[in-house]
Amino acid sequence: MIGMEDAIKTYRLKTRKSAKLFEKSKKYHVDGVHHNIRFFEPYPFVTKSANRKFLIDVDSNKYVDYWMGHWSLILGHTQKKMVSQIKKQLSYDWMHGTLNKNSIELSEKISKAVPVAEKIRYASTGTEATMYAVRLARTITKRKTIAKIDGGWHGYTTDLLKTVNWPFHKSESSGLTDEKHIISLPYNNLEKSVEILKMKKNDLAAVIIEPVLGGGGCIPATKEYLLCIQEFCHKNNILFILDEIVTGFRFRFGCLYNTMKLDPDLVTLGKIVGGGFPIGVICGKNELMKYASTSIFSKTERAYIGGGTFSANPLTMMAGSTMLTIIKNKGNLLYNKLNSFGVETRKMLDKKFGGSVITTGIGSLFLTHFLNDSIYKINNATDAAKCNTKKLHDYHFHMIANDGIFFLPGKLGAYSDAHTKSDINAISKSTDKFLTKFKK
Repeated sequence: MIGMEDAIKTYRLKTRKSAKLFEKSKKYHVDGVHHNIRFFEPYPFVTKSANRKFLIDVDSNKYVDYWMGHWSLILGHTQKKMVSQIKKQLSYDWMHGTLNKNSIELSEKISKAVPVAEKIRYASTGTEATMYAVRLARTITKRKTIAKIDGGWHGYTTDLLKTVNWPFHKSESSGLTDEKHIISLPYNNLEKSVEILKMKKNDLAAVIIEPVLGGGGCIPATKEYLLCIQEFCHKNNILFILDEIVTGFRFRFGCLYNTMKLDPDLVTLGKIVGGGFPIGVICGKNELMKYASTSIFSKTERAYIGGGTFSANPLTMMAGSTMLTIIKNKGNLLYNKLNSFGVETRKMLDKKFGGSVITTGIGSLFLTHFLNDSIYKINNATDAAKCNTKKLHDYHFHMIANDGIFFLPGKLGAYSDAHTKSDINAISKSTDKFLTKFKK
C-alpha cells in the first residue's frame, strides 16, 4: 500500500532519535517494551515529556494524545492543580508503608460516589484488583469456577488470562495453571451465555464483566444483558463482579453500573481513581469484604487480598483524591463536554467512511472498526476481531506519522478535559487524507 510506505518513511525521518533509543532499549528489555501493546511497527517513538493534551518525543515531535496513559488521565497530562498537590505531597513524603490519612480521604470520596464500596482495599495495579476479587469470590462461595467474557481483559492475572485475544480457543500464554476453572461467555448473547452458565452453576464462584469491553473493542454491554446475567448470579448464589477499571468515573462521577439499575457484589476500580499513579481498588459490600478480615476469620477461612509494598502509598492516595476533587468540582460541565465530543466523533467518522466502518463506544471513548463482507455489526469481541484490524492499525499509524495525532495503534481513543473541539476537526482532516492516500 503506497500510503503506508509513505507514512513509514515520514515517520522514520521524524523519529531518528527514537529509533536509536529503541535499539538500545531492546538490549535491556524484552522486545524493547514493558507492556506488549506498547510496541507498534516499525518502532514506537520514545516520549520525553507530556503536557495537557500533548506527548512530546525525544525528537521534539508533538502528538495530540488519545491514549492518555491507558485512558487514566481524564484531565490530561500535568494538570496544574494535580501538579501542585503532588508537589506538596512530595515535600512531606511519598512512601512509608503505614496507614496514612490520604487513603482515608480517597476512600471516603469513592464510597460516597460508589454505593457498593462499603469496604475498600487498595493494590497497585488493576491486575491485582481483579485477582483479589476472584480470590475473594472463591473464598466466600467455596467454589472454583470463574466466568468471564470473550475478549474481556482483566490484566495478566493467571486466574483470568483466557479468551482475551482472537482466536479465543487458543491459550493466551504458556505457564497457565488455572484455565480449567475459567469459562467464557459471548458478550451480549444472553441465550448462549445463560446456557453456558447453567452447565457450571454448581461450581461457579463469580461472573466478572466489563460493562464496556475495553481491549475487546470498546463495545458497551446492553442493559438487558447485564441485568439478566446479574439475576442469574443472584438466584444461584454466584457473585456478580463488575470490572469498572476503565469505566469508573469516566462517564459520570461514579460508576457506570449506577445508571443501569445494577447491584454488583464487588467492583474493581483503577486508572482515573489513581490520578495517573499506580492503583487497583477492590471494593464491595460489608457482608462480602469481611471475608478479608484477619480479626474475624482464621487463616484457612479468610481471603488474603490487598497488600503489597506500594499499596495505598501516600502519593498515589493524594493524586487520586485530588483527581476526584477536581472532577467533582467540574461536575456535569466536564462530563457533558467529554461525552458530547465522543458522540460527535463517532458520528463524524461513521459518516466519513460511508458505511465501511462502525465506530463503537460510549461517552468519551471511541474506536473505529473497518468492516468486511462477513461483518456488518459489532456486538462483541468476536465481531471486532473479524474486522480488518490491519487497516485500523494503518489508520492510526497514518495519524501518528502524518498529523501528530496519537492513538496506540488498534486501541480505543479517549478524550480528556485538555482536548478541545478543534481536535475533532483535526481527526476529521486526517481521516480525509487517509481516505485519499490509503486506497488500495
